Amino acid sequence: MNRPVRVRFAPSPTGPLHLGGMRTALYNYLFARKMGGTFILRIEDTDQNRFVPGAEAYITESLKWAGIEPTEGDIYGGNYGPYKQSDRKHLYKTYADQLIASGHAYIAFDTKEALETMKATFATHDNPSPSYNYTTRMTMQNSLTINAKEVETRIANGEPYVVRIKVPLNEEIGFQDLIRDYVVFNSSQVDDKVIFKSDGMPTYHLANVVDDYLMEISHVIRGEEWLSSTPIHVLLYRYLGWEEKMPQFAHLPLILKPDGNGKLSKRDGDRLGFPVFPLNWTSPETGEASQGYRERGFESEAFVNFLALLGWSPGTDQEIFSKEALIQAFSIEKISKSGAKFDFEKTKWFNEQFLRGLSNEALTERVLPFVRQKYPEKTPEINFLTKVCSLMKDRITYAEEVVTKGHFFFEHPQYSSENLAKIAPSIQGDFVSKLQNLLEKNTSHHPELLEIELKALAGEEQVKAGDMMKFLRISIVGELSGPSVPELMILLGAETVNKRLSACMEQLKNIH
Repeated sequence: MNRPVRVRFAPSPTGPLHLGGMRTALYNYLFARKMGGTFILRIEDTDQNRFVPGAEAYITESLKWAGIEPTEGDIYGGNYGPYKQSDRKHLYKTYADQLIASGHAYIAFDTKEALETMKATFATHDNPSPSYNYTTRMTMQNSLTINAKEVETRIANGEPYVVRIKVPLNEEIGFQDLIRDYVVFNSSQVDDKVIFKSDGMPTYHLANVVDDYLMEISHVIRGEEWLSSTPIHVLLYRYLGWEEKMPQFAHLPLILKPDGNGKLSKRDGDRLGFPVFPLNWTSPETGEASQGYRERGFESEAFVNFLALLGWSPGTDQEIFSKEALIQAFSIEKISKSGAKFDFEKTKWFNEQFLRGLSNEALTERVLPFVRQKYPEKTPEINFLTKVCSLMKDRITYAEEVVTKGHFFFEHPQYSSENLAKIAPSIQGDFVSKLQNLLEKNTSHHPELLEIELKALAGEEQVKAGDMMKFLRISIVGELSGPSVPELMILLGAETVNKRLSACMEQLKNIH
């Protein structure tokens, strides 16, 4: 049955968005755009104990920075709201009661201590942590073992209780996964999950099924960690009479550590020096800070490009994609089943390639804020900055490096004794004066012609061309790296270059 494509990204506001969460949002977004469908942002805040102030705003800002724009949501509008589960609290009890009435769920009064006792009682060598399931449920305090009158009395007296789904005994529960084909679980592997809590809020299992049904979600694209919970969701669709409207599932592969050994975590990022969150985040609870991609200087377009390829392949060797090209190329069928190994160096490569693909004018727009921040009193003209960007474009990983690595375009360089010592003794004052005269008379704006004139002068003065170029580079840049010397000289102009030549020679006297 054909249905309009409606997908959702449903994060919990329990902290910042991990790289895996951003990828889930991106794949939902790309699929919706490819299929002409709707992409919904739904906040799943049923676990009030884990709610973290600021997390919801962080989620919204992260998606906005990455250009992953929802079609529906609390701040985007839509006809299926509210889009925050805490605002939908009144909906869920009806369905929990329906499941109890049909015999597919039951009320349980067990205390934390009773649950611990049960685990200790039923623990074996092969099963050290028993579940609340068909084996143990009949030994516990629930509506299956207590008569209806006592259940009513306990509830009337305000005794805390939860509602658990009643998982059938030894039944095959299967579903089609768009990435993993047909997946089957035996119900013996599935415990009687809590679907409604004593605080009057549903758990993820009931809330996401009810909301997906009411919001007419057609496809659930989510992380691999939810694969083992899907049998519960399949049962809920069946027990609520919604099987015909059950969405298609697609469970994404894990993002692995750089060595491929286990799931990528915040701790891995902190330990190895790379971000796993899109934006900076400081925990309001612990004060612990984490650096994000945006703050590290990554461009959002490059971030999206590398993120898309963490588990998905276009089926070709193409690696560089615009967002629109990703939309056209994307398909769920080309998502890998196996985990995707995270490579931070490759991440930086994507950023470099993106910056190199920009026009000089576009790169200038991104660099200008950094120039104004560092040199507020003497921000250069746009034309000059555009030429600087053209010379630095192939030498940077982040836009800010036009200013940090190319500081010599904007300020007089510093000359270290180490670099001054690299200047050949053949570089004498008379030769430098002739260099300065050549620059003052030079009217060419062609680096190739200037280089020919410089080498001709060196030949006349019996100075090695390499020694001359080394002196010029140290004088102009302050070190032995940077763009072409003739291009630097033409852009900075004779007056600036000659001042630097004189300053370098003056300092050179002190070490010779």
